[in-house]
Amino acid sequence: MSKTAGKSSVSRQFMKNWYAVEALPIIVIVGGIVGVAGFYGYRLAMGPTVIWTKANPTPWNDIQQDQGTKLIEVNHKFDKSWSRDKL
Repeated sequence: MSKTAGKSSVSRQFMKNWYAVEALPIIVIVGGIVGVAGFYGYRLAMGPTVIWTKANPTPWNDIQQDQGTKLIEVNHKFDKSWSRDKL
């Protein structure tokens, strides 16, 4: 009976002191920020402008030297304009 009582008091003592109560707001805020950042990263990764394909793992290697890829180009004249063929 003393072993059981000793175990329960050790268990109760551990559960009482395994975290600081003062740190709970910080843990909740940081956990919430990490969750929101993860959701935002997932949302960006699954957007319509991102293509996840194994057919061409390095699409930046297909762009030619005289091809413009920027939306707004200041003082540049390119012969070709970039367009997305796969969607």
